[in-house]
Amino acid sequence: MTFISEELNRVVAVLVDRAGKVQHVMLGDDTRVYLPDIGRQRAGTSRFRGIRLIRTYLKGDGRDVELSREDLTDLSKLQLDMVISVAVGPGGYPGKVAYAHLVPDNPEDKIWEIETAPNPAEVDLSFTYFITELEGEFQRKAAEVVTTGGHPALLIYVSTREGRDEDVEIAEMLELCRTAGVDVVDTVVQRRNQMHPKYGVGKGKIEEITLRALQRDVDLLVFGQDLSPPQLRGITNETDLKVIDRTQLILDIFAQRASTRDGKVQVELAQLKYNLPRLHQKNTGMSRLAGGIGGRGPGETKLEINRRRARDRIRSLEKDIENLSKQRELRRSRRVDNRVPTVSIVGYTNAGKSTLLNRLTHSKVLSEDKLFATLQPTSRRLRFPDEREIIFTDTVGFIHDLPQDLVAAFKATLEELDEADLLIHLVDAADEEYVAKIEAVNRILGEIDLGDKEQLLVFNKMDLLENSEAESLAENYQAIPVSAVQKDSLEPLVEVLEDRLFRQRRAEESSARH
Repeated sequence: MTFISEELNRVVAVLVDRAGKVQHVMLGDDTRVYLPDIGRQRAGTSRFRGIRLIRTYLKGDGRDVELSREDLTDLSKLQLDMVISVAVGPGGYPGKVAYAHLVPDNPEDKIWEIETAPNPAEVDLSFTYFITELEGEFQRKAAEVVTTGGHPALLIYVSTREGRDEDVEIAEMLELCRTAGVDVVDTVVQRRNQMHPKYGVGKGKIEEITLRALQRDVDLLVFGQDLSPPQLRGITNETDLKVIDRTQLILDIFAQRASTRDGKVQVELAQLKYNLPRLHQKNTGMSRLAGGIGGRGPGETKLEINRRRARDRIRSLEKDIENLSKQRELRRSRRVDNRVPTVSIVGYTNAGKSTLLNRLTHSKVLSEDKLFATLQPTSRRLRFPDEREIIFTDTVGFIHDLPQDLVAAFKATLEELDEADLLIHLVDAADEEYVAKIEAVNRILGEIDLGDKEQLLVFNKMDLLENSEAESLAENYQAIPVSAVQKDSLEPLVEVLEDRLFRQRRAEESSARH
């Protein structure tokens, strides 16, 4: 190689597999060489590509050698076993050698290790033994990091000047990941004025993320913001990892938790509407979709077929939702005919709405310390001794910047709120961000034309605060303090509901008589 390189005055390079067989031969210019497209998908259980790059170096008269930035980028991006640069000496004889390999997770955050030798004959290395040990060390380091049974992932967050506090956003994303069954093994934060139009993060940070994913043995990236279709494609193509954004994560949680026909239809519609513009040639796995599918058009590509399938399915689901909405309307009209007052419990996700419903009505609605434990509105009755009763409805939890596709898809479900005589706006008083969450809920209520609906503000989890703090907080907001896990604390709430609802009903009946 060095003789040929000296004769042609061009860089010569080979890609060699672990059996010592040359897979590719490349000829570059006098400084660099361009590698063929060998893909970036890891094969089998091997952590690396199973290929090492050996190239010549023409500067320095054999006494100096270096690995270029491009060499080291190829090492990490392509997950090569090793990159070796051999200096071309006088007469074409091989001179000094520099070689680099990736290193496992370490306190110094080193990406690679570079070593040198006077010439190839003095490289004291048994490559087969070395690469086996290196992969074993990567495996051991990754095992130390992954501690739960969830799907391991990296959380990527781009901190810009807009939006909420960085720590608050990341904490909420970590909670969303926990709820979705995703185990965040590391978090990468980059501070920028705005998100990169192609990668979300900077190009250099993408390279760091790719290596971090290798070190942590993860194949999933979760972005804390929503990604545009070009950003999603750019990141996926650059890292060759699975990439999801905030909305996709929320949709995945909804898909996991939807158990009724209503919920499943709403979730599928939201997913399709969100994913349709993100369908591209490299990822066209839409074969599971069925219904309303016509024959293949002349000259139609697989991508076009997938998009048409998705659009047909969207139309079918929208018809289903329209029919389900009519059925809900019929059920609501029957309740109105029976003159039973209704109360809908709204609030930020994980505020304790289902727990409050269970405690008030002695029910056993699913109640978990996870986001979006409730998807489908659930109604239960609270009976009073004099045969009067109230119907309580528990609704899906709201969240900051609720994805528009979810607002649209669940609008029919949230129509339950429009028929309510009163909304209980439940707030987690122990949450440091309770003010922002109150505003987020009110903002979404406004978006679905329910901003003027009568509300009763109720602060939950007051048992987690000091008595004086709880009393002061409730007084400042003219709210009712409760703890949904303590039955006695709910008596003032029940008294207010009984007085307000039945006083309201008596006023309506009196007005009707006159």
